[in-house]
Amino acid sequence: MQAVTYSSTGDSDVLVLGEREEPHAGPGQVRVRIHVSGVNPTDWKSRRGGGDPAPLARPQVPNQDGAGVVDEVGEGVTRLRAGDRVWVWDAAYQRPDGTAQELVVLPERQVVPLPDEVGFDVGASLGIPALTAHRALTSYEHAPAELAPGSLAGRTVLVAGGAGAVGHAAIQLAVWAGATVVSTVSSHEKAELARAAGAHHVVDYTDPDAAQAIGALAPRGVDIVVEVNPAANAELDVRVAATGATIAIYADTPGESEVSVPVRPSMSKNLRWQFVLTYTTAASVKDAAVRAVSAAVADGALPVGAEHGLPLTRYPLAETAAAHDAVEGGIVGKVLIDLV
Repeated sequence: MQAVTYSSTGDSDVLVLGEREEPHAGPGQVRVRIHVSGVNPTDWKSRRGGGDPAPLARPQVPNQDGAGVVDEVGEGVTRLRAGDRVWVWDAAYQRPDGTAQELVVLPERQVVPLPDEVGFDVGASLGIPALTAHRALTSYEHAPAELAPGSLAGRTVLVAGGAGAVGHAAIQLAVWAGATVVSTVSSHEKAELARAAGAHHVVDYTDPDAAQAIGALAPRGVDIVVEVNPAANAELDVRVAATGATIAIYADTPGESEVSVPVRPSMSKNLRWQFVLTYTTAASVKDAAVRAVSAAVADGALPVGAEHGLPLTRYPLAETAAAHDAVEGGIVGKVLIDLV
């Protein structure tokens, strides 16, 4: 089979397309023929490593997310069978086999049914973005452990960077769960994307009056902030937060790995600063997120494409390096790799 691997961390030119032996599903495992692989910032960051290039103990196939068709199941697997359409998550986390290859073998738990009416592009766009968004939205003290329609009714959610993949998923999940959603963006084009995703209100965060604009839309304050750039937005977040709100941080900006927290204003509002990394959430939390995301997908709540607020840019497997470069370069929307 064809696969992209890298044997040393570094720039995207470490990615090499070649042939590998086909893997087979062992007990409790499922083999998936990947149709579409999704690329996330975590994929190029893992490939780049911590700095200077460093050799790996064994070749690594990149990319955590993907969608395709089950073509082999191992002993003891009862939930899935050959021919099932599925999406997968955390494929390359602490494993050498991500989704930038034609066949990937995963534990059954990491392979999730995809409804027949839902395309592989949606399936490959879930994983990291949607599971991260679910964790951010449920880290609020008064939120349920598992989102469902109406579970955030009466709450106001602020999604920073609503044109990004996680921001897009957070808008869609929050709307599906019944929240009022305000999103901040930096341009008219991104504002249109956030609205297409379902945001009820959009504010330009570069406007000096952004806090007042958000305050006018949410006089009681914002209950949940889904934050992509805490170093730049901490002061704004505290100003617009409601008493008892949660500011859920799932990313940082290169070169700005520290954030200054306005302590006294945070204390006066009893704010919770919640850091989010989907990889290390407890198994019960991850399973709840997978169930909720699957339910939202089945309800048609997580579509992708420019008309739904998440433009798609496609590459063939042979151009995986270019796909990584596009994500690292900050391309708007979702980057997908076609394998079939």
